[in-house]
Amino acid sequence: MVPAWLHILAIVSLAAGLACAAFIAWDQTRHPQHMWIMYLVWPLCALFGSVLALWAYLRIGRMQAHGDHQKPPFPASVAKGALHCGAGCTLGDIVAEWLAFAVPAVAVWAGWQSLFAEKMFAVWIVDYLFALAFGVAFQYFSIKPMRDLSVGQGLVAALKADVLSLTAWQVGMYGFMAIAQFLLFRGLLGVRLEVASVEFWFMMQIAMLAGFATSYPVNWWLLRRGIKERM
Repeated sequence: MVPAWLHILAIVSLAAGLACAAFIAWDQTRHPQHMWIMYLVWPLCALFGSVLALWAYLRIGRMQAHGDHQKPPFPASVAKGALHCGAGCTLGDIVAEWLAFAVPAVAVWAGWQSLFAEKMFAVWIVDYLFALAFGVAFQYFSIKPMRDLSVGQGLVAALKADVLSLTAWQVGMYGFMAIAQFLLFRGLLGVRLEVASVEFWFMMQIAMLAGFATSYPVNWWLLRRGIKERM
């Protein structure tokens, strides 16, 4: 059985994430962003980052309002680059997890019951593909206008900027979700962590923070090498 306190904590955490995302979306109407893609990035990151993402937005995001092109300090730029990747991961994982839940055949196509006895591992492949697609799209709409690139050049630059960052993010996310599923829930609580539960998405919030931690050093390197654009 899932303890009542954990169930309540999950609801509170998810509600806080939604509230922070809604506030940021509203606040952006008063503080227009320099790049339109950030209208998606900040609220999506708030879904898992909650008050931490709100704090980052208030400290960094408002600097990108029209008429203020000042770049934040380098460590903050690295964090913003990682969050940019995290927004694509968040959207991709939400879509993939619910798709695999609603249509189990998707997990079968990804290797469940053939390559993997555990459905979660097959769904991770679907997660990665969706996250990569959204992540590259987010990078494309950031890099292309900043560098004034052609469509082809923009796609290549977006792939270079996002593949390593996104992979590092997913490694951290998958690592925590494996701990949550096999150690915390099945091992300690004796229940499966199911997609259609608030506990699953609460664990996903924490997993996304783990993804940020594993992605941050990769983004530092990408920005230092000029592979990823500093925003």
